[in-house]
Amino acid sequence: MSSRKGGLPAPKPQRVELRVARLLKAHGLKGGLKLELYTDDPEGRFSPGAILSVQVPTDSEWFGQKLTVSRLRFYNAQPVVFFEGIDDRDRAETLVRAILWVEQDPDAVSTESDAWFDHQLVGLEVRRGDARLGEIVRVDHLPAQDLLAVAVPGQQEEVLLPFVRAFVPEVNTEEGYIEMTPPGGLFDGGLSDADSDEPGSGDSDSGESGDALAH
Repeated sequence: MSSRKGGLPAPKPQRVELRVARLLKAHGLKGGLKLELYTDDPEGRFSPGAILSVQVPTDSEWFGQKLTVSRLRFYNAQPVVFFEGIDDRDRAETLVRAILWVEQDPDAVSTESDAWFDHQLVGLEVRRGDARLGEIVRVDHLPAQDLLAVAVPGQQEEVLLPFVRAFVPEVNTEEGYIEMTPPGGLFDGGLSDADSDEPGSGDSDSGESGDALAH
C-alpha cells in the first residue's frame, strides 16, 4: 500500500479514470474512427452506451466534453468506434489524436495485464537493487507512452522515466515499490559509480511497453 511520508495512508481518490484508447484517423464516411487500444477489454470498454472523457488541447471544441459509444466494429482486425452524434467523416476528423478515458471505481483492481491505476503508482518507492532512488509523484500520459515522474531526494527537478518494461521490470503495489533499470545517467545523482556501470541498465528493448496504465 502506498503511503505518504510519516506513514499515513494516502487518501483514496474520489474519482479515477482509465486511459483506454487514442483516436488515430477517420474510417469511412459514417463517422467511424480507428483506435489505438490501451486496454485488453475493448468490447467491454466500448460497449454501446459507454461514456468516455476526451483528452484534447484546450482550444479544441471537444475540450471538457464526453462521448457516448454507439458501436465498436473490427475491420481487418483494426478496431473502429462509432459515437452518438458523429455521423460523417468531417465530424470524425475533428477528434483525430484525441485520447479517450473511462471513469473507474477507485476501489476496483485492474484485471488487465501490466495495468495499474495512477493512484496505485503515486507514492511508490523507486528502487534499483538495494538503492532507493526516490518516489513516484505523478504519472504523465503522452500519446506515445506514459512517463513516471520521480522525486529524487536532494534534487529539485523531477526525473521523468518512460513507463516501459525495459526500464520498469517490476511493479509491486503490495509492498509499495517499483524496481527500475533506468538508462545510464538518468539517476546518476542517486547512484554510486558501481551502480551506474551495472550491466543491463540500458540494453533492453525499450520498445516493449510495460503498462496499459490504468488511470
